[in-house]
Amino acid sequence: MAKTADARGPGRVAQFLESPFVGLSPWIVFSLLVGPGRFEWAVGLALAISVALVVVGRLTGSGGSVKILEVADVVFFAILTVVGAFASDGTRRWLETYAGEVANLALVVIALGSMAVRMPFTLQYAREQVDPQHWQAPSFIRTNYVITGVWALAFMINAAVGAYGDLVLHNPDNIWTGWIIQVVTIIGALRFTQWYPDVVRARAGTGRPPPPLSSMLLPLAGLLVPVGIAVLIFDSHLWWLGVALVVIGGWLSRLLKRQEATAAADARGDPLS
Repeated sequence: MAKTADARGPGRVAQFLESPFVGLSPWIVFSLLVGPGRFEWAVGLALAISVALVVVGRLTGSGGSVKILEVADVVFFAILTVVGAFASDGTRRWLETYAGEVANLALVVIALGSMAVRMPFTLQYAREQVDPQHWQAPSFIRTNYVITGVWALAFMINAAVGAYGDLVLHNPDNIWTGWIIQVVTIIGALRFTQWYPDVVRARAGTGRPPPPLSSMLLPLAGLLVPVGIAVLIFDSHLWWLGVALVVIGGWLSRLLKRQEATAAADARGDPLS
């Protein structure tokens, strides 16, 4: 979500609904949960989330305008639900295996398509949080092209990783291709979405220093610890990698925290002792 001006100060519900991550959440839930024996409830949950987001936004008036992503959410998962309900056993098995890749590729198409028609999908969310007089600002529009492009890249990576797990490893539930890499990619795109607008505002001469890169990388470093624990639990023959991830994650988190504290102190003109 990109902001180039003072926010309008929306309430908590509005702030929640005005994040592009919320519009992406049904796809993320579906792509992470779908697998052998889980297609029906994965697509059902994704459709329920999609409909709930639209209904809550319209009933509370907190969701702003109808978004491209909201419409795509409901249409895609409604179609997939109908197809799954009437599909043969063979088709359902295919969906259980490859529907995650289909969802990720659909998101790539949506992201690139929205950019092609000059309406990157994050732009609609960002407009809910800035004054209309800034909507046509080149930096505001360019920021949303960059952020939408990063999300397209993230889902392209996830589609490729999922396909590798399905087609090469023949294991849709592989912990790396089905879970770890995809979660890290999504969190990375989310952190970039939160970090990059502040960089743009700093470059525009707001008087504030740009946020350090460490502020974007810190959550990813912290994620290495639970990933390492997951490897120890679910992939015990790689126990050494799990231990390494826990150690590196803890060390890197402390290092990035110190760098972030130093940058904050420098911005205040108050050097750390």
